Amino acid sequence: MTIDPTSLMNLAARVARRAGDLVIEGRRRGSVAVDTKSSATDMVTEWDRLSERTIVGALRDARPDDGIIGEEGTEVASRSGVSWLIDPIDGTTNFLYGLSGYAVSIAAVDDDGSLAGAVFLPATRELFVAARGQGAWLGGRRLSCSRLTDPATALIGTGFSYSAARRAEQGERIGRLLPRVRDIRRLGAAAPDLCFVADGRIDAYFEENLSAWDLAAGILVATEAGAIASDFSGGPPRPAEVLVAPPALHPHLVRLLAD
Repeated sequence: MTIDPTSLMNLAARVARRAGDLVIEGRRRGSVAVDTKSSATDMVTEWDRLSERTIVGALRDARPDDGIIGEEGTEVASRSGVSWLIDPIDGTTNFLYGLSGYAVSIAAVDDDGSLAGAVFLPATRELFVAARGQGAWLGGRRLSCSRLTDPATALIGTGFSYSAARRAEQGERIGRLLPRVRDIRRLGAAAPDLCFVADGRIDAYFEENLSAWDLAAGILVATEAGAIASDFSGGPPRPAEVLVAPPALHPHLVRLLAD
């Protein structure tokens, strides 16, 4: 059966917007019940779980043979060759603190990687979408990453682990990198950061120790906008290490991260 990435993108967009409308209404109500997961700083709210249930229900109704893997525990095996990776609220800490930088991220994947994706930022009402081979879009505007070549003038996004020991190591890396770039931004969620690379709002982004659902939609948006994605050594990107940058800037950042 032929799979149409554009139709999957449109489905992801509709469902992401629906879930995003739900979670921002939850945020506006003010009272948010919170649990923790891997550490005291790794939080999950009732709205993460409700968002995931909403997304899973909509995807199951539309494509019952697809697999689904969600951050909050959903695991459905695929019978179609397509699976969905869901982050119901990417940037839960931002959500909890009333900061704008959180998103709903939904991607369809096959054996070759991401087929289609949508990243919806409820606080700003921005919907980033991409389909394999069809480009990346924000509304009716096709996205294109920065053309920067010099790391000394590059604005770089990154993020930090929930583990205090890993944050200490990451802090040392940032300390070495910071004098060699324009500046560093830590906005608090991987999917929006990747979309901001696609739109040239930041020049590049790197992070480590992520999960597949953090990356699947945003990395497609970034690469369909012309960015190169890799690990820190220039090999294939993976949740353990991801670097996304414009083609001319990418090799310079590989060298800086190696240093």
